[in-house]
Amino acid sequence: MGDPQPVEIDGGIMEGGGQILRVTTALSCLCGTPLHVKNIRAGRSQPGLRPQHLSGLKMVRDICNGQMEGGEIGSTEVTFVPGKIQGGTHVADTKTAGSVCLLMQVAMPCVLFAASPSELRLKGGTNAEMAPQIDYTVMVFKPMVEKFNLTLDCDIKRRGYYPKGGGEVIIRMSPVKQLSPIDLTDRGIVTKIHGRAFVAGALPVKLAKDMASAAMRCIRKEIRDLDVNIEAVREPDNEAFGTGSGIIIVAETSTGCLLAGSSLGKRGKNADKVGIEAAEMLLGNLRHGGAVDDYLQDQLIIFMALANGLSRVKTGPITLHTKTAIHFAEQLTKAKFTVTKSEEDASPKDAYIIECQGVGLLNTNL
Repeated sequence: MGDPQPVEIDGGIMEGGGQILRVTTALSCLCGTPLHVKNIRAGRSQPGLRPQHLSGLKMVRDICNGQMEGGEIGSTEVTFVPGKIQGGTHVADTKTAGSVCLLMQVAMPCVLFAASPSELRLKGGTNAEMAPQIDYTVMVFKPMVEKFNLTLDCDIKRRGYYPKGGGEVIIRMSPVKQLSPIDLTDRGIVTKIHGRAFVAGALPVKLAKDMASAAMRCIRKEIRDLDVNIEAVREPDNEAFGTGSGIIIVAETSTGCLLAGSSLGKRGKNADKVGIEAAEMLLGNLRHGGAVDDYLQDQLIIFMALANGLSRVKTGPITLHTKTAIHFAEQLTKAKFTVTKSEEDASPKDAYIIECQGVGLLNTNL
């Protein structure tokens, strides 16, 4: 019985970047469906696979004993044939400041359906542009994704920044039999706001203090009656590689929802501006009335598709990343998504409900 025909994936549509590769290869691995992806990152300034995409693909290939053709830097076409998912230790090293958080996005759904516990050793940037910061992964993504009834342990060994990377994070996960659906439609009220402003390497801690106080001033203008606590820290030298700075601010709500805003410092960018950017992002996420912020939206789609039953999530405006994830989740699984404007009277006008009838994928390896 020869391999089924690979599913054709157009990597140039919608978001048109690395996200399409992450979603489709993870689902390929989980559903046992071979893929042929063309037009990889077609619209980007440097089209084709970059080092971080390639290291992610290789890790998924290793996790599922798969085969890959076309896996070279700059390649715009890849054929991926998955095998059986296995636990144990898997290593991925971008050798650049490529994001460890994006590596985790592709590998994590796969190892949930392995036969035994897994350890993912991910090397690269932990606080990088164009990707979630590791602090977001720990403070927001982890507790929110654990609502699907899984556990995720994230150990930050060393932080790494643009342009060198050099960070290392160890993710430990036990397999699940099946994921439970989630209902995140009631945001509740914000009960606390806390955060972390950091510097590492050659930067003085005063920068972190400036980021934190600018952010707190900005938030207090809009939210007066709440304690806002943002700590300013200098990362210990043995726990950071290179020089970097940034801030993450998290709002916790009465129903256990977590929403965030974050920003990274870079040369020539005023510290106050970094703090205000993160504060504005958080406030924007709180204004739209969603129970998740704009960055968590697309990261939940793959889990909703795999869960056993109906998941519902209230969000702000649907991002292009989310539309892309839904498109490919529907193409590769039998999951059915619907997106509707939230009709509740109390909802701001740009709140939406994403519903998904998940496929209830069973872990046959367990």
